[in-house]
Amino acid sequence: MKVMKFGGTSVGSAQRMKEVARLVCNGEKNLVVLSAMSGTTNQLVEISDYLYKKNAIGALEIVNKMEANYYKVIDELYTKEEFKQLGRETVKKHFDYIRTFANEIFTVFEEKIILAQGELMSTAMFNYYLQEQGVKSVLIPALEILKTDKNGEPDTFFIQNELEKWLTDTADAELWITQGYICRNFYGEIDNLQRGGSDYTASLLGAAGKMEEIQIWTDIDGIHNNDPRFVENTKPIPSLHFDEAAELAYFGAKILHPTCILPAKLANIPVRLLDTMIPDAPGTIILNECRPHKIEAVAAKDNITAIKIKSGRMLLAYGFLRKVFEIFESYQTSIDMITTSEVGVSVTIDNAKHLDEIVNDLKKFGTVTVDGDMSIICVVGDMNYENIGFQDKVVSALKDISIRMISYGGSNYNISFLIKSDDKQKALVALSKSLF
Repeated sequence: MKVMKFGGTSVGSAQRMKEVARLVCNGEKNLVVLSAMSGTTNQLVEISDYLYKKNAIGALEIVNKMEANYYKVIDELYTKEEFKQLGRETVKKHFDYIRTFANEIFTVFEEKIILAQGELMSTAMFNYYLQEQGVKSVLIPALEILKTDKNGEPDTFFIQNELEKWLTDTADAELWITQGYICRNFYGEIDNLQRGGSDYTASLLGAAGKMEEIQIWTDIDGIHNNDPRFVENTKPIPSLHFDEAAELAYFGAKILHPTCILPAKLANIPVRLLDTMIPDAPGTIILNECRPHKIEAVAAKDNITAIKIKSGRMLLAYGFLRKVFEIFESYQTSIDMITTSEVGVSVTIDNAKHLDEIVNDLKKFGTVTVDGDMSIICVVGDMNYENIGFQDKVVSALKDISIRMISYGGSNYNISFLIKSDDKQKALVALSKSLF
């Protein structure tokens, strides 16, 4: 059995849902994970924003427009009147439920309930369509099988047990459908796995069910070896190590959510990235093995701020770095890159919300300089230090670009460069010409 996850674009219209149905009805018994229809979650966030601001009229206007659009999709999706009626009744029930929050005190708990409605509607509509086509499908409520513990982490024991019960009790089904993104928390409240959580759902369920493969279907034919928005003639990468994929996901390859990697990696289940628009394309497969002596891809991360702390007190002093890191921890600001010398340390952050407070606290330990509008260029592949020559190839490609920082050695799969954002496209193009 495989897990097949489809994002919002893949189920964004009646026609797209029909095409997804053709892909999943392939003669195999698979578990299908669906996101909300494209645009739905953003609109639900907007509704919630109006309700936070006590503007019920603004919220209800969006609800009405959304409901009308869903009815149009239903009319296009189903042929038989009984299924059109089922679809309308289901959608009306969910939108009427959303309307009830216009008359209540609105908190983050109510927001999470509203945000869950998109996946609940898309999966119900899709399941009805499969049944109209004569497919024996079962809708598994994610709110009954996905749960987080008191630390907000997935309760893997619970997930494994509940998924196994559902699959056993409905063993005569041809397909199982469930929602991505949504779950319940430790207290039984409706919660979610944050943005990109549908990828996480697929990975968690794949690991829990010891699946043969986890397929992530999007509108891109795999992870490319460079950013196609800035570089021409990029190509999909045939295969990646889980750690390589994690580096690329973190440093800018938006096709895959970074949190998706770990459950599949630990369970040693391949993750395959495929394109719903070109279903025959091989895509990218992610495994626990890498292609030796191979540089696979380049990615970039923007909106980076570099902070340098220079201090004579650092020389031969233990505890200095701990004090520096504690400042970033106190403001819940993570660090991307770090380089050190005898008298200084440079770090980068991608969240400048507390920059002024951080800089003010760091001045207790030394002279602080800040560089904004920076980008991290990440080169990913088999970067083991014993592989002679690849460092020279990478650095030589950037010979005409000013480099603020270089980070190498923290991972066997990544070497990163900090440059001015104005030089990002030039760097990406130069690396493509040199490496690929």
